[in-house]
Amino acid sequence: MSKPRSLALPPRTRGYRLSTARGEFAVLDTGAAGQRHGTVLLLPGYTGSKEDFLALLGPLGEAGYRAVAVDGRGQHESPGPRGRAAYRRKALALDVVAQAAALGDGPVHLLGHSFGGLVARAAAGLAPDAFASLTLLSSGPGRVARPQRVRVLVLRGALALLPKERVWRATRWLDSRGEEPGVSDPPEIVRFLRRRWMRTRIAQLSGAGRLLLGDPDGTAALRALPFPLHIAYGDEETVWPVPDLAAAAARTGAHHTVVNGAGHSPNVSHPRELAERLAAFWDGIPGRIAAEAEAEALRAPVTTTVTATASTGNPDEARP
Repeated sequence: MSKPRSLALPPRTRGYRLSTARGEFAVLDTGAAGQRHGTVLLLPGYTGSKEDFLALLGPLGEAGYRAVAVDGRGQHESPGPRGRAAYRRKALALDVVAQAAALGDGPVHLLGHSFGGLVARAAAGLAPDAFASLTLLSSGPGRVARPQRVRVLVLRGALALLPKERVWRATRWLDSRGEEPGVSDPPEIVRFLRRRWMRTRIAQLSGAGRLLLGDPDGTAALRALPFPLHIAYGDEETVWPVPDLAAAAARTGAHHTVVNGAGHSPNVSHPRELAERLAAFWDGIPGRIAAEAEAEALRAPVTTTVTATASTGNPDEARP
């Protein structure tokens, strides 16, 4: 999961419930500073929430983009059913399509972080006309690496057997083992993390974990998308193997970004650099589309039309 370093709202940001054809979703909506170049819809990862993008929202707004981060169904402040069927891939993808429509800005740039990338891929395939581009941030075209699969299996098993509060304490203890001596999360961050954990539906955690464990390779589907694709991650990424992400970018022809010194959450650790790289990708899309259209026109076969004229040698051919 991503762990925000501050809960302060960036300038021009408001939190509210976005009303859609598929229900209400909690969002953080940051307006563009000056002329707007587009709108971005940001989907958080496993055990995460819209607050994972707090550090990124401001820089995206400064770059001229309206940035809207959302809690998916059953995540943190968005309501969600208890049944596991409600958290299948297609249901989550349809939610995203509805969210994009409710923003009212036409096709939006879609960004999915980690598990959010799996949902974003599905949404893009269901309704490509709703999106101007797709960015997979720290998210591969298939299931997570083996060490992460073990962690997800353990978490799902624990949630099935133990009270949620007890699982929270166990995960906090495991996380604290990796902290530097004398360095710990501020109390307000710890309170937020616990509140987020307790508010997220168990069915959502279980369903999302199931998708992470069994996600099929989606390289072919990504290659077939009718809009630009961007694969971005840190060079210290651990949830998906870095060589697999690089290979996916090469196989799909995606715009490829590697953030040096970043791990699984460049949106938290390197927000300004990431925002610059994202904005450069989005800003370049009109020119990229024009170049692709020109190349396609050059590849198209030339059709020659031959118009027959009446022959003066045969009076019958000249008759109207």
